[in-house]
Amino acid sequence: MAANTANASLDDAINRTGDGFLGRLLGRHVFWVTVAAILACLIMSVATDTFATERNLFNVTRNFAFVGIVALGMTAVIITGGIDLSVGSVMGVCGILIGVVMSAGYSFTVGAAAALAGAGAVGLINGWLIAYAGMPPFVVTLGMLSIARSLAMVFSNNKMIYDFGPDTDLLLALGGGTTFGVANPVVVLVVLALAFGFVLRWTRWGTWIYAIGGNEQAANLTGVPVRALKLSVYVLCSLTAGIAAILMVGWLGAVTTGLGQTDELRVIAASVIGGANLMGGAGTALGAVVGAALIEVIRNSLLLLGVDAFWQGTFVGGFIILAVAFERFRRR
Repeated sequence: MAANTANASLDDAINRTGDGFLGRLLGRHVFWVTVAAILACLIMSVATDTFATERNLFNVTRNFAFVGIVALGMTAVIITGGIDLSVGSVMGVCGILIGVVMSAGYSFTVGAAAALAGAGAVGLINGWLIAYAGMPPFVVTLGMLSIARSLAMVFSNNKMIYDFGPDTDLLLALGGGTTFGVANPVVVLVVLALAFGFVLRWTRWGTWIYAIGGNEQAANLTGVPVRALKLSVYVLCSLTAGIAAILMVGWLGAVTTGLGQTDELRVIAASVIGGANLMGGAGTALGAVVGAALIEVIRNSLLLLGVDAFWQGTFVGGFIILAVAFERFRRR
């Protein structure tokens, strides 16, 4: 009897631990993705002499910042049960817009405003067609992928732009400079991630988009402005693509119509690996950042290990499948 009582007490203690902070932590998808990213970094630090160098780590953080910024907006879209395949092309047309405007002699402010206005217009069109016209997100954004890339060619006459007028130094400093030794794109990513995290966790807008992704019909019946919210997430996603494009142009020092090409795949991958559920109702700002970081660590590791660049897509795609499979297994 005493032994049974002791065993029952032990079981209760274990159950209480599982229901506490540790249990909640171990039950979060983003925790395991973070662990995977840390393990990958540790393994590469031991396997190579170049991964843990200051220069390489600086490049890794800067490179994933661009994808991470757009992944924040993509995560909001996916939470509602949608998808945006046009973000790579939006980056391309926004990069061309700021290049064309600044090369014409206008200031950085005017060029950045033009780029963000273009991004916002694309988001409005996507969002209206999806939320109000009732068209499928896949079809709408796939069509916009082609339209935006075509417009980038039209605006630039399919030429490279490398002269950004009187504010060239400002643009280059913004995208390629540092703040306290940290690449500026990383600083922007951190600020946006904190803002997204707060909005998703503590505001009515954040609560409502999770409700839409969980059960859109029920959310609509309870008075949630479903259409307006759907419109807002697509505009927000396009704006994050515009911000990333401005920073990327400043980092590269030039822009072509190929800017952001296929980046929509990496952005969606980062969101999914970070825990965003393509069925809707799940996703976090931290997950988007960690997912982007893990993809870049994998890409950088393959390069340092001498793996053919053609195989990178295979490894990343395989990791996406494993991440989704692990999440399904964990939920069961």
